[in-house]
Amino acid sequence: MKPTVTIEYCPKCNWLLRAAYMAQELLTTFSDELYGVTLQPSETEGRYIIRIDDNPIFDRKEKGRFPEIKELKQLVRDSVCPDKNLGHSDKK
Repeated sequence: MKPTVTIEYCPKCNWLLRAAYMAQELLTTFSDELYGVTLQPSETEGRYIIRIDDNPIFDRKEKGRFPEIKELKQLVRDSVCPDKNLGHSDKK
């Protein structure tokens, strides 16, 4: 079964648009590899965690920042389909 990405975001911090943008980018890039992307409002203030199935791949509090789209695509690719070429978003 294809994996699902979940973006848990803080609605009180108004991070829905950021989460929706990241979801759109992931769905565009990984349309064949992902089952879907879920946006999940967090009950914890300040939370922004991205998971593949139940495995966290990025935590804003842990890193002290939001992921760049290029970085997020690389994290998802490395977990879901390591052989996929991301073109200009790929590691050098």
